Amino acid sequence: MSAGPGGAGEGAGGAGAPEIAAWLDAAACPAERPPLAAMAATTRELHAAIDAHARRAGVPYLHPSDPTVQLDLLGSARVVAWQEGKGELMFLGEGCWSELPHLYARYGTTLTGRLLARLRELEQAQAVLLCDSGMQATALVLDALMAPGGHAVLMRQVYNKTRVYLEWLAQRLGGAVTIVDDGDHAALAAAIRAETRLVYAETYTNPLMRAQDLGALPRLVAEGRRRAPGLKLVIDSTIATPWGLRRPLLDAGVDVVVASGTKALGGQDRDLSGYVATRDPSLGNAVMDLVAMRGGILDWRRAAAIAEGLDAAPAAHARRCDGATRVAAFLAAHPKVSEVFHPSLASHPDAAAIARDYVRPGSIVSFRVAGADEERTRHVADVLATCVVVRYALSFDGLTTKVNHHKTVSEYFTPADQLARNGFDRLIRLAVGLEDPDDLIAALNWTLHHADAVTAADVAAWQRTRAADLGLPPA
Repeated sequence: MSAGPGGAGEGAGGAGAPEIAAWLDAAACPAERPPLAAMAATTRELHAAIDAHARRAGVPYLHPSDPTVQLDLLGSARVVAWQEGKGELMFLGEGCWSELPHLYARYGTTLTGRLLARLRELEQAQAVLLCDSGMQATALVLDALMAPGGHAVLMRQVYNKTRVYLEWLAQRLGGAVTIVDDGDHAALAAAIRAETRLVYAETYTNPLMRAQDLGALPRLVAEGRRRAPGLKLVIDSTIATPWGLRRPLLDAGVDVVVASGTKALGGQDRDLSGYVATRDPSLGNAVMDLVAMRGGILDWRRAAAIAEGLDAAPAAHARRCDGATRVAAFLAAHPKVSEVFHPSLASHPDAAAIARDYVRPGSIVSFRVAGADEERTRHVADVLATCVVVRYALSFDGLTTKVNHHKTVSEYFTPADQLARNGFDRLIRLAVGLEDPDDLIAALNWTLHHADAVTAADVAAWQRTRAADLGLPPA
């Protein structure tokens, strides 16, 4: 049949190839489709390479060598099937349309789909969404749950940007936020009222490493639903990770899990990511609708990198936790340290819940130097960084151990009285990496004994020399 399908494999041009000019006359046109063989070399080579990649990959990407944000769908039938699948998932409430096949990268890609499936299994969730950061995951859930006039209960030690965003959101919606101390279950129960839409907590908290009681907290929220139907318990489990819990949070009665995949899930400080996990498909679909409108899905390059390292990530996380336990024990016994915060310590205020609900203590250790004010605390952190094996940096659960002065990096604009009220004053935070713990302890011990003999000018000179040695511009 003369009008049958053509394609990139029809030929590469040559002496016998027809001229494309025959198809350029608006007054008339040959019955056959314009053959690729009649087209320019640039056209032929591009489409031949794209077809070859599709055959290799088994996915019709629109690039000769890499995945693309969209696919060759061949026609409208696949779009109709995708739209019908989305409608069925949203109508029946049996899943989230984040899991639909790759249609356009703002909704998900072939590679985000693979990582999504791994996370759904890890969290034992019915609906999972992959985002471009943990804060994006948090903001999406808060946007989906808060309503005009709505109220939220927030644990005091949550990440300050989470608190600021939720307070800003509530103000815009004519709502309110109540902050209660972590572990104060009576205050939490009293804070829930008819318009309360969510309770938000972290486990572990950063930097004081408080642990949520995963028996009491879901029970209190469940009881609160008698006053506030539809109330959701949202927990950020970035630090604890699914590997650090005796059972999945969703099994424990948590409604929504959010987390930053940048940390332990990625484990190499290379790729920003975040995710939302829930057993409430209607909520999952509401969050996906927000993603579809404003973006924020994880791109395929980062998804591929994270998925590639996911098998090794649990062991690396366990190693960091073990190292942090060793470091915390050393610091807790050190005469120049007044307080240490790590879930492995018997003195931890949530020791009973940790023993019952958790199997790993996390990789963050925070401490206070005995007698140090805020400025001296900052100086000690700077001196520790001169030992090189502890890097002054943000974040945690990467390859290297990181130190920072908590006020400088996370609470710089927080008033001193509020900083003290939250318990975040005079803190040095260590994010333990994959180094041998004895090497970290040696650097810490040297710093604690000698930091006072190192002047601020000495630190500044070291920083200049170090930058020059690395070929970096001066600060």
